This record gives sequence, C-alpha cells and structure tokens, in this order.
Amino acid sequence: MTILVTGATGNVGSQIIEQLVKRGADVRALVRDPSKAVFPAGVNVVQGDFLDIDSLRNAMSGVSTLFLLNAVVPDEFTQALVALNVARSAGIERIVYLSVIHADVYVNVPHFAGKFGVERMIEQMGMNATILRPAYFIQNDLMIKDAITGYGVYPMPVGDKGLAMIDVRDIAEIAALELLRRERAAQPLPLDRINLVGPETLTGTDIAAIWSEVLARPISYGGGDTAAFEQNLKQFMPPWMAYDMRLMGERFLTDGMLPDGGDVERLTALLGRPLRRYHDFASETAAAA
Repeated sequence: MTILVTGATGNVGSQIIEQLVKRGADVRALVRDPSKAVFPAGVNVVQGDFLDIDSLRNAMSGVSTLFLLNAVVPDEFTQALVALNVARSAGIERIVYLSVIHADVYVNVPHFAGKFGVERMIEQMGMNATILRPAYFIQNDLMIKDAITGYGVYPMPVGDKGLAMIDVRDIAEIAALELLRRERAAQPLPLDRINLVGPETLTGTDIAAIWSEVLARPISYGGGDTAAFEQNLKQFMPPWMAYDMRLMGERFLTDGMLPDGGDVERLTALLGRPLRRYHDFASETAAAA
C-alpha cells in the first residue's frame, strides 16, 4: 500500500513526507527533477509533471492513497482536474486534497475559485476524499520579514476582520494523519472537509503588536493599501500572481478569514496537542535572524 505525495519538494509536501516516513508509511514522491529531490531514506522518487499524462499514469500505478497539492500557477485548475481523472482511472479511492478555506466565498480570487472548482469535481464525481481547507499560512510572512525588521512595518493587508493563521508544520502533520487514516481504513472513507486554522484570529494590528513585543521596538501595521501591496509583489513574482494576491488581500479586508465553530477544538484533538501560535513563529524568526 503506497501513498503518493505531489508537490513533494515544496514546504508543505516535504514536511508531509517526513511525517509519513516517521510513522512507517510506504511513500512515493512525485517530482519534476529527481536530481534536486532530498528525502528521507526509503522514499520512492518518481519523475513526473501534471501535464505529462504518461508520467502521471506511471507515478500513480500501484498507489492506494493520493495527496494532491497544486501550486498557484496559471493552469492550476487544469492540472488538478487532470490529476484527479488519472487517479480515478488508476483506481485510487483514497485522496487528500489541499484546497483553501473560504474557497466558496472568495469567488473572484483566481486561485481560490480554481480550488473550489476542484472541490466540486471531487464531490460531483463521488470521490472518496478529505478536502483540507487551510487558512493563511503563517510562514508566508517570511516573505516580508525584511520589511518588518528593516523598516518597522508589517505590510500584509490583513485588516481588522482577522485571519485564523496556521503554521505550515501543523498543516503537514494533520495532512499526514489524515492520509494514514484513509490509507489504513478497511474501506474507502466518505467525503470530508476539514478547515485548517490556527488557535487565534489575528488582525493586522494584533500581528504588529506581536512583532513589537518580540523585537522589543515599535512595529506598525501598514497593510491597508492593496495597490501598493500588488506593486511590491511584482518585484519578485509574475504580474498575474501579484494581482491574484492583491485580490486575496482585498477579501481579507472585507471578509477576513475566520474559523467555523469547533475548528480549533477538532484540530487540537487530531494533533493531541495545542496548535502553534503566531507568537511562536515570530519568536523563532527573530531568534534566527
């Protein structure tokens, strides 16, 4: 019985593989370039690409459980649908898909809308899957570390509604546990959705205050200007992606990214420990600087 992990060299996928190996799973990793893949001993590395159908068929041959993660790219939706169709043809009936929280609410944000379309396929095709819906990744703020530490400003457009930010390490561990739950079940388990959230819902002002405490100097919140946010992002990502992120930021400001009742308790029970807090991340980041 083999678990195939896609997005295997990314921040989430690589940590899922570590969690699975630690728990004794038989793991196969799908990568574009095997020469750049560094995994724990025992992981079977296969070369492939979501748009290379033959390579996908080869990667999914003999697989019992699939972890599907698609990067934010222009054809993300097509890649995901292709992967699910190939998985279905391969007889894979145990799937964990990494979507995003409020995919059905942030309908104008391209990568949210694409993931919601994938969720609809999973549901309409009657696929046995867990849809993981993570909120904002805490580690995304590593991209703006220099603005925080160098300029004293937290520039992410979080707003005053609040985001239930979650640590990537918690996402990976929960995903691994869910993959193993499905893998080890006597029969394929029915569709389930799990919101992945952090233990607290933080506003932009809250986060600036955390950084002020950790760095022992004033950090201000300056994230309300989404046009400026887009322009800054264009310095290190394609314009279409910067615009996508701007649209997401605008929904942060108008809607927030809030947990449902019972989300935190469910995740705490799954992990058997408290969820990691933003303050922990900020302290670790400051100590490593």
